[in-house]
Amino acid sequence: MPTPTFCAAFADQVGATPDAPALATDTDVVTYRQLQTRVLLAQQALTALRIDPQLPVCIPAVKTPDTIALLIAAFAAGRRVLLPSASLGSEALTRLCTLVGCADILDSTDGHVTARPSGAPGRALPGTGLLLTTSGSTGTPKVVELAADGVDAFLDWTAMTFDIAPGARVLNYAPLNFDLCLLDVWAALAAGACAQLVDPERAADPAWLAAFCRDRQPTVVQAVPLFFRLVTEGGDRFPGVRDVLLTGDVVPPALLDRIVEAFPDARLWNVYGCTETNDSFLYRIDPEQVRAHGAMPIGHPITGVETSVVDADGAELTGAGTGELVVRTPFRAHGYLGTDNGRWHDGWFRTGDLVRRDESGLVFLEGRNDHQVKVRGVRTNLQEVEQVVLAHPEVVEAAVIAVPDQHAGNVLHAVVRARTASAVNGLHLRVHCAAALPRTAIPGSFELVEEALPRTSTGKVDRNVLRQRRGRAAHAAAERS
Repeated sequence: MPTPTFCAAFADQVGATPDAPALATDTDVVTYRQLQTRVLLAQQALTALRIDPQLPVCIPAVKTPDTIALLIAAFAAGRRVLLPSASLGSEALTRLCTLVGCADILDSTDGHVTARPSGAPGRALPGTGLLLTTSGSTGTPKVVELAADGVDAFLDWTAMTFDIAPGARVLNYAPLNFDLCLLDVWAALAAGACAQLVDPERAADPAWLAAFCRDRQPTVVQAVPLFFRLVTEGGDRFPGVRDVLLTGDVVPPALLDRIVEAFPDARLWNVYGCTETNDSFLYRIDPEQVRAHGAMPIGHPITGVETSVVDADGAELTGAGTGELVVRTPFRAHGYLGTDNGRWHDGWFRTGDLVRRDESGLVFLEGRNDHQVKVRGVRTNLQEVEQVVLAHPEVVEAAVIAVPDQHAGNVLHAVVRARTASAVNGLHLRVHCAAALPRTAIPGSFELVEEALPRTSTGKVDRNVLRQRRGRAAHAAAERS
């Protein structure tokens, strides 16, 4: 996110190419000169609000040019900023503000900046920079302190690797509070490119997404697999895209085939990382190699990144094997705010991700430590099961959760959203899974839903909500019987 180096680079772009597009929505294009004007107005508003400069402020991540201008103004003033999801509930928002010490929540609409009390006491927080949160998909979100030198190193690397420079157009699909925006928005603005903002309200509309890409003609597209499922649904082709970055989740082979067809001129990349370390691995996708492996590699460590694979006892594995990925990177964050930082040691971060390294050193993501359960005594990786379900051509979204069972210990329950007007049912999905999974790993029940799966503030499927929903349904069924 913006750092002093970013602010200087942005100012240079304003001076060099003031009339070049900086931000684009589906209805508007904002030039660098116009964005700088909004930044100056936001700076004046911050001064008029008389908020103690030692106190951090909370800016909900409403994805608009005005919010981006306010963020740049806050960072230019050396303020600490908490950037939570714009849709976060009031109680959760107050808890985060209390943890960080944000007494004020700032909003910017039509160039007008307002402040409202957060309900939390203000507390001075040394330093500058942005505070992000983890996804909270497996528990309470943690606040991550980004490091300015780590952000600067990442902005330099991403601009060089993906040729983000004046004239480039970078599609931003992720929510503004997601770490993917380091590339989608901030690297673009630092380099004089145009960040194209996808409207969050239309982000699940396949026809709208395809039309947006046709109209705005991005040159760089980074997004989670869900975006590519949606934008390729109608068979559109986007020959102007030169770099496609797949990130955030495993891409099934069938979806990769659709991506190759839809983006015929693009270099394809698989990018792996997490909020705490930013991108750590990069793989230049070779579809034939992916087919041969039967899975998408995350590749090899990015230059400057050190990695290790450790077993359950923390002993380092040499050569081929499966274990937890541990990373040391120049892009890393400072750590978690106000909580245990036990996952960091001597600059190394334990990711919680299970990986498999083959004889050539190529690394594959297998799942997470916290997604391992036992079903009838057999250890089962929920994410592996999810990937099999997602490989069904009629499936758009899927999540698999473990449900306690007095006989089996756990049984698996799959929540699935299929294509519109699809005739797929639980029996079809059971047969599909039986062809690729051992019997214990086949979900015992399939719940087909029409609405999008619930997601956390950073866009990951919220399994806590799904477990709660399943628990309520089971309780209601027991009462009826």
